[in-house]
Amino acid sequence: MTDVRPAVSVDSASSAPGSVPAPTSSLDILFASEQGGHEQVLLCQDRPTGLRAVIAIHSTALGPALGGTRFHAYAGSPSPEEAAVRDALNLSRGMSYKNALAGLPHGGGKAVIIGDPARLRSEELLLAYGRFVASLGGRYVTACDVGTYVEDMDVISRECRWTTGRSPEHGGAGDSSVLTAFGVFQGMRAAARHRWGSPDLADRTVGVAGVGKVGHLLVDHLVEAGARVVVTDVAAAAVARVLDTHPGRVTAVPDADALIRTPGLDIYAPCALGGALNDRTVPLLTAGIVCGAANNQLDHPGVEKDLADRGVLYAPDYAVNSGGVIQVADELHGFDFARAKAKAALIFETALEIFERARAEGVPPAVAADRLAEHRMADAANH
Repeated sequence: MTDVRPAVSVDSASSAPGSVPAPTSSLDILFASEQGGHEQVLLCQDRPTGLRAVIAIHSTALGPALGGTRFHAYAGSPSPEEAAVRDALNLSRGMSYKNALAGLPHGGGKAVIIGDPARLRSEELLLAYGRFVASLGGRYVTACDVGTYVEDMDVISRECRWTTGRSPEHGGAGDSSVLTAFGVFQGMRAAARHRWGSPDLADRTVGVAGVGKVGHLLVDHLVEAGARVVVTDVAAAAVARVLDTHPGRVTAVPDADALIRTPGLDIYAPCALGGALNDRTVPLLTAGIVCGAANNQLDHPGVEKDLADRGVLYAPDYAVNSGGVIQVADELHGFDFARAKAKAALIFETALEIFERARAEGVPPAVAADRLAEHRMADAANH
């Protein structure tokens, strides 16, 4: 029998990410009115299947919380469980901002399943997880994320009707990576327009760190646009797939350090896990623009200012990687790919608005994006 543990609830509140020092524990994030302000967190355990999961709801001001389920073997101090809770809290908060900027009628939520998906994933575990999501009665709508796939959502949906990212055969939209990559590409075009006066990426050199579900599709867009592409990934097979798909059009380097140091790099696209922009990597950047698909790219508060001080134009991750959530949100209303793609194309305009606001207000784009998202959430809460 699946054990649904009592949820922890606090009043919802938020302000600009990075406005206070980084918390020392996940409980600090949960209860801090500045850094977190989450409405609810559910700790889930099903011993027969080995399921351990965290579901975090940051805000439902704009509507039911929407965000993916990450399946990951966490490591960290003081424990993998602490690292997982911290990740869920950070990611769910980011989803509130992402959904607000994307103009969606959804708040922010996120879930993580703790463990190595290659060893732990099973039909029984996914069904148990689906029962936990269903126990929230629609306050949280789930989808795919790192480590979960369309096939997993099909299984979860057997126990939970608040599941998106399903296959077309099961009434869903399929892989949300398609519009995630498309949206990031639109964000790059907007950054190029703001920085160089034209959205044209032909003959620009773009470095893509992580060519998995989203990254390899982003490479497709870049090659079609005439860009020179340099890639890296911890999985050799992922790199080989991209090189085989675009022979002579893409080159590879051994690791992310080599990529960010690449001479003549115009745009750096972090498309793997978060924290890619930190005290060590920012001083090494050769690119004038950072625009990628990864969530939580800024390792800690202050990195956005470091980038601005070095003259690097940062496209806030949650503003440009929202194509996937736009896709799965459309699924809730009877999926229409053309309609969802047209909405994802508006990421270009949103990114331009952020860059212009940042310039007018004399703040980094990350701060301008936060202010715009907070304004939309506050408007919704007051009406």
